[in-house]
Amino acid sequence: MSNSTGSRPDRWAAARPALPLNPLVALRLLLAVAYPLLAHWASVDGSGVVALLALADLAVIVLLQPLARPRGWAWLLLAAIGAGLWALHGSKVPALLLLAPPVVFTALLSWWFGRSLRPGRVPLISRIVSGLEGCEPPALKPELKHYTRRLTLIWTVLLAGLALANAVLALIAVPDGLLMRLGYPPVLTVSQDVWSWFANLLNYGIVGGFFLAEYVYRKRRFPGRPYRNFPDFLRRMAGLGPRFWRTLFD
Repeated sequence: MSNSTGSRPDRWAAARPALPLNPLVALRLLLAVAYPLLAHWASVDGSGVVALLALADLAVIVLLQPLARPRGWAWLLLAAIGAGLWALHGSKVPALLLLAPPVVFTALLSWWFGRSLRPGRVPLISRIVSGLEGCEPPALKPELKHYTRRLTLIWTVLLAGLALANAVLALIAVPDGLLMRLGYPPVLTVSQDVWSWFANLLNYGIVGGFFLAEYVYRKRRFPGRPYRNFPDFLRRMAGLGPRFWRTLFD
């Protein structure tokens, strides 16, 4: 699709101004940024209180939507989680629980991407690009269909690789890795700091770096896309709307 629209109205004009950030989205974003920092702090310093804060932060992220509506069951569940976490205060269980999220969430994302590649489904990236292009996925140009399908596969493999790496490091980390907890000292070990830097921080750098590098490559391979630069691309992604993103992983 060319940026030249001739006499046709610019269908993207409404997406160019900065979009107001929904307060709930802003809060979720702040909580999401806070979690890896809290988890890393807890893992490096061995602070049980900070580990509890990180786990509570994660619970709020997951339950934020029903909490805001509000839904009574969500508030009761959050209260139960809070009570359970408080009961674990002073134990090593919170530190053990922090091993799981980097594995679970990257594996879940990989499964979501991979599931969209099954016959009869539309690849995840194809759906996003068709939304940006203002058309239905079948209307994408053949080269875009091929590219977005292959890119969905690459994201699937990348996230699966990160999940596997997180799992291996969680097993062999010392002193709080899973094998050490089970009483089976691993032959090959990494420090708790190394595990935390990779699982809680570097993961996001790898994902963000790949996202940015792919954008630069795509701009060169497919010139004339309906976004002018990277900030404009992000604004248009946000401009697809909450309903689009809620249904993306259906």
